[in-house]
Amino acid sequence: MIINVHNSCADYDSYRAARVKSLFNCESGSDFRISADLPAEDDSWKIGVVVGPSGSGKSSLARQFWPGVAPSGLAADWPADQPVIDAIAPDGDFNAVTAALSAVGLGSVPSWLRPFHVLSCGEQFRAGLARLIVADAGRVIVDEFSSALDRQVAQIAAGAFAKSWRRRPAGQCLIVTCHRDVLAWLTPDWIFDTATGQLSGRYLQRPRLALDIYRTNWSYWPIFEPHHYLKVPHMIAAKCYVGCVDNQPVCHVAVASRNKGKGVEARACRLVVLPEWQGAGVGLRFLNQICEWNLTGSDAGRFPGRPVTTLFHTSHPGLAAALRRSPLWRQVSARLYGEPKLRNIMTMAKSAAAHPEGRGIIAGYGGHFRAVQGFRYVGSEVDGD
Repeated sequence: MIINVHNSCADYDSYRAARVKSLFNCESGSDFRISADLPAEDDSWKIGVVVGPSGSGKSSLARQFWPGVAPSGLAADWPADQPVIDAIAPDGDFNAVTAALSAVGLGSVPSWLRPFHVLSCGEQFRAGLARLIVADAGRVIVDEFSSALDRQVAQIAAGAFAKSWRRRPAGQCLIVTCHRDVLAWLTPDWIFDTATGQLSGRYLQRPRLALDIYRTNWSYWPIFEPHHYLKVPHMIAAKCYVGCVDNQPVCHVAVASRNKGKGVEARACRLVVLPEWQGAGVGLRFLNQICEWNLTGSDAGRFPGRPVTTLFHTSHPGLAAALRRSPLWRQVSARLYGEPKLRNIMTMAKSAAAHPEGRGIIAGYGGHFRAVQGFRYVGSEVDGD
């Protein structure tokens, strides 16, 4: 489909305008034209990109790409009095919304409970992408894609969005951007460059990330603790692992022991991926590698020379769904509520009675709603059943 753009304005003849024309040998600035042959009528592609410098006609092409579909930014039309978890697809499925937020890298649960306007630029960008994924629209045009973002955040979020968008059964997304560093992460089906006028084919592979894993102590935990949903003491006798990309910490997990009948197994907790790296797929691969070390009795594992399974619990719906999909994990429990409060009261009363200063104190915790799901790492050598 040939798209012809002709923008015009008045040809001003003021003193300064005339002087600029004379100095730079510019006859007029009142006309702008661009023509492009773009696959607007082709239904076979999922993601297309128009890229080029500012003022090169990207937005003008986008406005004529699909009749009746106007380009929009990701920050438009968010309610100021609702958290993003309510503002995204308010009549849609809760699990679909949380899955979309997790898929684009906005996995920080506290951020779900805040209105859009108080989120950081990176969080707003990811929330906008999540809203696109669960929207009913078959065709969308996103202008100024990633323009105001830190470039690392933009690249990781672009890759996360592309993977999620391609999982949709249908839908086409035209992305308009002046940043070329996101192209390899988006892996678009086609790219039109307004600087050269060239239409090119699809990027076939995203850049690879090399993740280095180090066994350490709790010294790195302060970097990750603000992004963990629980504020609890350190696990007793735990060994910590930190994953790094280009020597920068990006993810953390702690592994302790758990009695299992007459034996023992490892217990992994405190899994955190820093916000700017959420959606890159490093978190689950990081956890899998450490659990594989435990399963094979590797010297890097929690019990060197002793093969053990690893148990992992989470309340995060996105992570739980990913673990259920993985053939390396088996779900072993699903508890809707916390510990029974009455049993906790009795335990605390017994403990208090043993100390003179605690006698007469009646307190207890539990009975709260918290859907904790448990999983055990079984590795690739176990047949599914």
